[in-house]
Amino acid sequence: MSNFIGSIGNRMFVLLLAGVVLAVVATTWLATNERKNSLRELRFAHLADRIEQIVQAVDDIPPEQRPIVLQAAANFGFEARMVDDMNDAVGANASTTPVQEMLQSRLGAERKIAVQRETECAPRPGAREGPRRESCRVVYVSLHDHALMRLRLHQPSEPPVLRGHAQGGPFGLQYIALFLVLIAILAYLVARMATSPIRKLAHAATALGGDIDRAPLAETGPTEIRLAAHAFNAMQGRIRRQIQHRTHMLAAITHDLQTPLTRLRLRLEKVDDAQLRQKLVDDLAVMQQMVREGLDLARSMDSSEKRQALDIDSLLDSVCADAADAGQDVTLDGTTRAFVLAQPGALRRCLTNLLDNACKYGQSARVSVVLEQQKVAIRICDQGPGIPPSELESVFEPFYRLEASRSRDTGGTGLGLTIALNIAENHQGQLRLRNLPDGGLEVLLELPVMTPAKK
Repeated sequence: MSNFIGSIGNRMFVLLLAGVVLAVVATTWLATNERKNSLRELRFAHLADRIEQIVQAVDDIPPEQRPIVLQAAANFGFEARMVDDMNDAVGANASTTPVQEMLQSRLGAERKIAVQRETECAPRPGAREGPRRESCRVVYVSLHDHALMRLRLHQPSEPPVLRGHAQGGPFGLQYIALFLVLIAILAYLVARMATSPIRKLAHAATALGGDIDRAPLAETGPTEIRLAAHAFNAMQGRIRRQIQHRTHMLAAITHDLQTPLTRLRLRLEKVDDAQLRQKLVDDLAVMQQMVREGLDLARSMDSSEKRQALDIDSLLDSVCADAADAGQDVTLDGTTRAFVLAQPGALRRCLTNLLDNACKYGQSARVSVVLEQQKVAIRICDQGPGIPPSELESVFEPFYRLEASRSRDTGGTGLGLTIALNIAENHQGQLRLRNLPDGGLEVLLELPVMTPAKK
């Protein structure tokens, strides 16, 4: 659940859905209450109309003829008769009701009107039995000559919608479910549309680490997205220029040093003291090696070499064979039949550095390759002393050396792993080190498998 809520798109989806559902529930509740009130007022108005009609009809006839008219009123849904007093009949059930207020305003304030609360009543004589029960209202109304008339009206009980027991409210459950589904789809589309530019920006930032020369983002869409894309493209341009300037500077320095170093070596050959000459030549060799690796470091940061589909099994076999021909103890195990999108020269340099590193400091290199989760995993294990755990990350820094086993005396310059890491990251890969339980160091190089082009 935490992973789901962790996404900004899912958060927007949940907030939009919850907000819309809450608004719909509130408006539905208000509309339902308003509908109930309107239906009740209509029901009361109809009841008041019936009472007003019978009162006006009885008011205009002599008292002796009223019982005849009242007896005929039973055919119209209510019982009516003349009474002497209303207090004993109504008693504690008498109260002011909307019907009484309507009748008072229609018939006049001078009339005495009392309405008994609605109660369930027995069916009228001769009435058909049905599933719906009837309710009764007893109304007392004084006529213009102060005679008192009692009306007992039969009405169907309030429908479930007025009592709040309707299933699904004013709408059926199927309509509510359909409405929620449509709202969920709308919220999902809005969330996807809002987070799509953010995902594109994240993908572009990830791809920038592997290819600084990638095409710039399209500066389209809303104003904020265009500004963010423009800022990202400007940042990419500045980083590209800085890397190019640093690479060109490093390459120029190391290249320009080759000529004076070569002249210096020729002049050192003329030194008469053999012991001094050998020391000077050894120091010069170290300087030349540093210059060469400086050039390799500059090339490792350059992504101008064309990328192409590369058979990783063939490349590993070729690199290991070259190392074995050079007298190194190298073995290769496993095949993947996989292709990677790579710069052949750069990737060969990366593998060569790792093999040289293993053979120089671990006496041997046991190479294995497998296919793991759409990644080529290349493991190079040696039999050396390993690296202190606190320095497993530090060895990737330029010119970093371990004083104990990887010192100047062994010929290391501290750039081999830095170059290998740069090349691995340029190929969207990972390079990690770990000490083996039985001794030795394992280098793990992971490269993404090239996906086949869709037809």
